[in-house]
Amino acid sequence: MTIIVRALAVFVLCAWLFGRVQAQDAQQSIALLDCTLIDDNAAYNDADTNRIQAARLAMVSNALRDELRLHTPFRVADNAPASDLIASLQRGQDMNACNGCELRVARELGVSRVGVCWVQKISNLILNINLRVEDVDSGATVFQRSVDMRGNTDQSWRRGAKALVDLLASDASVMR
Repeated sequence: MTIIVRALAVFVLCAWLFGRVQAQDAQQSIALLDCTLIDDNAAYNDADTNRIQAARLAMVSNALRDELRLHTPFRVADNAPASDLIASLQRGQDMNACNGCELRVARELGVSRVGVCWVQKISNLILNINLRVEDVDSGATVFQRSVDMRGNTDQSWRRGAKALVDLLASDASVMR
Protein backbone atom coordinates (compact mmCIF):
# COMPACT_ATOMS: atom_id res chain seq x y z
CA MET A 1 0.00 0.00 0.00
CA THR A 2 2.85 2.41 0.79
CA ILE A 3 4.33 1.90 -2.68
CA ILE A 4 0.99 2.81 -4.28
CA VAL A 5 0.70 5.99 -2.16
CA ARG A 6 4.27 6.98 -3.02
CA ALA A 7 3.70 6.28 -6.71
CA LEU A 8 0.52 8.35 -6.62
CA ALA A 9 2.36 11.20 -4.86
CA VAL A 10 5.13 11.12 -7.49
CA PHE A 11 2.51 11.10 -10.26
CA VAL A 12 0.68 14.11 -8.76
CA LEU A 13 3.95 16.00 -8.32
CA CYS A 14 4.98 15.30 -11.93
CA ALA A 15 1.57 16.38 -13.22
CA TRP A 16 1.77 19.60 -11.21
CA LEU A 17 5.30 20.38 -12.47
CA PHE A 18 4.27 19.61 -16.07
CA GLY A 19 1.31 21.99 -15.71
CA ARG A 20 3.57 24.77 -14.46
CA VAL A 21 5.99 24.29 -17.38
CA GLN A 22 3.09 24.43 -19.85
CA ALA A 23 1.73 27.59 -18.20
CA GLN A 24 5.15 29.24 -18.47
CA ASP A 25 5.43 28.23 -22.14
CA ALA A 26 1.98 29.70 -22.83
CA GLN A 27 2.84 32.99 -21.09
CA GLN A 28 2.81 35.97 -23.44
CA SER A 29 6.18 37.62 -23.92
CA ILE A 30 6.78 41.26 -24.73
CA ALA A 31 9.67 43.44 -25.80
CA LEU A 32 9.34 47.10 -24.89
CA LEU A 33 11.36 49.46 -27.04
CA ASP A 34 12.88 52.46 -25.30
CA CYS A 35 10.54 55.43 -25.19
CA THR A 36 11.13 58.29 -27.58
CA LEU A 37 10.34 61.98 -27.20
CA ILE A 38 8.31 64.28 -29.39
CA ASP A 39 9.20 67.73 -28.06
CA ASP A 40 7.17 70.58 -29.52
CA ASN A 41 9.66 73.05 -28.03
CA ALA A 42 12.92 71.29 -28.90
CA ALA A 43 14.27 74.36 -30.68
CA TYR A 44 14.29 76.21 -27.34
CA ASN A 45 16.03 73.52 -25.28
CA ASP A 46 19.51 73.98 -23.90
CA ALA A 47 22.00 71.15 -23.36
CA ASP A 48 20.95 70.68 -19.73
CA THR A 49 17.27 70.32 -20.68
CA ASN A 50 18.18 67.75 -23.34
CA ARG A 51 20.29 65.80 -20.83
CA ILE A 52 17.46 65.77 -18.26
CA GLN A 53 14.94 64.65 -20.87
CA ALA A 54 17.22 61.86 -22.11
CA ALA A 55 17.58 60.64 -18.51
CA ARG A 56 13.80 60.76 -18.04
CA LEU A 57 13.25 58.73 -21.21
CA ALA A 58 15.59 56.02 -19.92
CA MET A 59 13.93 56.18 -16.49
CA VAL A 60 10.38 55.88 -17.87
CA SER A 61 11.38 53.05 -20.24
CA ASN A 62 12.77 51.09 -17.30
CA ALA A 63 9.78 52.02 -15.12
CA LEU A 64 7.41 50.65 -17.77
CA ARG A 65 9.36 47.39 -17.96
CA ASP A 66 9.38 47.08 -14.17
CA GLU A 67 5.64 47.79 -13.97
CA LEU A 68 4.98 45.22 -16.71
CA ARG A 69 6.94 42.60 -14.77
CA LEU A 70 5.13 43.39 -11.52
CA HIS A 71 1.55 43.96 -12.67
CA THR A 72 0.98 41.89 -15.80
CA PRO A 73 1.48 38.26 -16.70
CA PHE A 74 3.89 39.27 -19.50
CA ARG A 75 7.41 37.88 -19.58
CA VAL A 76 9.42 41.02 -20.39
CA ALA A 77 12.30 40.42 -22.78
CA ASP A 78 15.78 41.85 -22.47
CA ASN A 79 16.42 44.00 -25.56
CA ALA A 80 20.20 43.49 -25.41
CA PRO A 81 20.32 40.61 -27.94
CA ALA A 82 18.77 42.96 -30.54
CA SER A 83 20.80 46.04 -29.60
CA ASP A 84 22.72 46.15 -32.90
CA LEU A 85 19.49 45.99 -34.91
CA ILE A 86 17.84 48.62 -32.69
CA ALA A 87 20.84 50.98 -33.02
CA SER A 88 20.89 50.57 -36.79
CA LEU A 89 17.15 51.27 -37.05
CA GLN A 90 17.36 54.30 -34.73
CA ARG A 91 19.99 55.92 -36.93
CA GLY A 92 17.47 56.31 -39.74
CA GLN A 93 14.08 56.72 -38.09
CA ASP A 94 12.01 57.29 -35.01
CA MET A 95 11.22 53.93 -33.42
CA ASN A 96 7.69 55.03 -32.50
CA ALA A 97 6.75 55.62 -36.15
CA CYS A 98 8.93 53.34 -38.24
CA ASN A 99 6.26 51.40 -40.17
CA GLY A 100 6.93 47.94 -38.79
CA CYS A 101 10.57 48.06 -37.75
CA GLU A 102 9.45 47.29 -34.20
CA LEU A 103 8.17 43.94 -35.47
CA ARG A 104 11.65 43.11 -36.82
CA VAL A 105 13.09 43.75 -33.37
CA ALA A 106 10.38 41.63 -31.73
CA ARG A 107 10.99 38.73 -34.11
CA GLU A 108 14.71 38.85 -33.42
CA LEU A 109 13.95 38.67 -29.70
CA GLY A 110 11.42 35.84 -30.18
CA VAL A 111 8.51 37.55 -28.39
CA SER A 112 4.78 37.48 -29.09
CA ARG A 113 4.11 41.18 -28.38
CA VAL A 114 6.04 44.40 -28.82
CA GLY A 115 5.46 47.68 -27.00
CA VAL A 116 6.23 51.07 -28.49
CA CYS A 117 6.31 54.06 -26.17
CA TRP A 118 6.63 57.77 -26.77
CA VAL A 119 6.26 60.91 -24.71
CA GLN A 120 4.88 64.04 -26.29
CA LYS A 121 5.97 67.22 -24.56
CA ILE A 122 3.79 70.16 -25.47
CA SER A 123 5.21 72.28 -22.66
CA ASN A 124 6.70 71.78 -19.20
CA LEU A 125 3.15 71.67 -17.89
CA ILE A 126 1.42 69.54 -20.52
CA LEU A 127 2.84 66.16 -21.53
CA ASN A 128 1.44 62.76 -22.42
CA ILE A 129 2.90 59.30 -22.45
CA ASN A 130 1.69 56.79 -25.02
CA LEU A 131 1.94 53.03 -25.31
CA ARG A 132 1.07 50.87 -28.31
CA VAL A 133 1.28 47.07 -28.05
CA GLU A 134 1.30 45.02 -31.23
CA ASP A 135 0.87 41.32 -31.91
CA VAL A 136 4.07 40.19 -33.60
CA ASP A 137 2.51 37.50 -35.81
CA SER A 138 -0.26 39.66 -37.29
CA GLY A 139 1.18 43.14 -36.81
CA ALA A 140 -2.20 44.19 -35.37
CA THR A 141 -2.36 46.77 -32.60
CA VAL A 142 -3.88 45.05 -29.57
CA PHE A 143 -3.58 47.97 -27.14
CA GLN A 144 -3.04 51.71 -27.51
CA ARG A 145 -3.53 54.29 -24.80
CA SER A 146 -2.31 57.72 -23.83
CA VAL A 147 -2.08 59.19 -20.34
CA ASP A 148 -1.86 62.93 -19.74
CA MET A 149 0.76 64.18 -17.32
CA ARG A 150 0.84 67.55 -15.61
CA GLY A 151 4.30 68.75 -14.83
CA ASN A 152 7.63 67.70 -16.29
CA THR A 153 9.04 65.84 -13.28
CA ASP A 154 10.39 62.36 -12.63
CA GLN A 155 7.39 61.71 -10.40
CA SER A 156 4.83 62.67 -13.08
CA TRP A 157 6.60 60.50 -15.67
CA ARG A 158 6.67 57.50 -13.28
CA ARG A 159 3.00 57.98 -12.45
CA GLY A 160 2.21 58.12 -16.16
CA ALA A 161 4.05 54.84 -16.74
CA LYS A 162 2.19 53.17 -13.87
CA ALA A 163 -1.17 54.43 -15.14
CA LEU A 164 -0.46 53.02 -18.62
CA VAL A 165 0.48 49.61 -17.24
CA ASP A 166 -2.62 49.62 -15.02
CA LEU A 167 -4.73 50.22 -18.14
CA LEU A 168 -2.89 47.45 -19.98
CA ALA A 169 -3.27 45.02 -17.06
CA SER A 170 -7.03 45.66 -16.95
CA ASP A 171 -7.44 44.88 -20.67
CA ALA A 172 -7.82 41.10 -20.88
CA SER A 173 -7.95 41.15 -24.70
CA VAL A 174 -4.24 42.01 -24.85
CA MET A 175 -3.33 38.58 -23.50
CA ARG A 176 -5.23 36.62 -26.16
